[in-house]
Amino acid sequence: MPYANQPTVKITELTDENVKFVIENTDLAVANSIRRVFMSEVATIAIDWIQIDANSSVLHDEFIAHRVGLIPLTSDDIVDKLQYSRDCTCDDFCPECSVELTMDVRCTEDQTRHVTSRDLLSNNPRVIPVTSRSRDNDPNDYVEQDDILLVKLRKGQELRLRAYAKKGFGKEHAKWNPTAGVSFEYDPDNALRHTVFPRPEEWPKSEYSEIEEDEVQAPFDPNGKPERFFYNVESCGSLRPETIVMSALAVLKKKLSDLQTQLSHEIQTDVLTIN
Repeated sequence: MPYANQPTVKITELTDENVKFVIENTDLAVANSIRRVFMSEVATIAIDWIQIDANSSVLHDEFIAHRVGLIPLTSDDIVDKLQYSRDCTCDDFCPECSVELTMDVRCTEDQTRHVTSRDLLSNNPRVIPVTSRSRDNDPNDYVEQDDILLVKLRKGQELRLRAYAKKGFGKEHAKWNPTAGVSFEYDPDNALRHTVFPRPEEWPKSEYSEIEEDEVQAPFDPNGKPERFFYNVESCGSLRPETIVMSALAVLKKKLSDLQTQLSHEIQTDVLTIN
């Protein structure tokens, strides 16, 4: 049976941080499914277990653990090779399902010591905080402001911890969400009137607008249907934007395939029961 629609994809912009593309000849349900999969079903690596050995800072252990857990880690080269911890045969943690990170910082001077993501050291060079990715061997070449501040220490205070990063996806916890934001637009000139503006002339125009400069919105189209969808997928740094898109499509394709297989089994079971 042929597909009802033959969607087409056009990439309009691709950078290290985001990808913009347009999908045409599909419906709103499919387009929205793709948007949701971007945020909740694409696997990344994030810190999920922390043991704090020493903490004399002003923040309590739970606060520190929460802040460390939300640091995005580079996942591009290893996430597909790691197993989910629930599927691994090890008792606790092993290189097949986790990556170990450590931090040992002590302030020995009168000046306040900033503890940042730069101080989080990984035993796997492919899994590091995204802010450390651009740092070369020469520390003078790195912009310190790019690091994520965790806590400030005064003289005599210290923070020492051990953590394990595991594979997961955004549906489990937001720390595994690979996107910083996903914008989704299908009616740039408001021809469908899905949004009612009290004063349309004050509303900023979309970058995808096709109306004249002196017009504020397109004429109402009562029979119109969304068929063209504009996406802007911005990565948080853990995955490249094009990897997020391709991984999301693979996940959605597998879900539909599993559904089709399950329906086939159900139909066969019903036929056998009737006979």
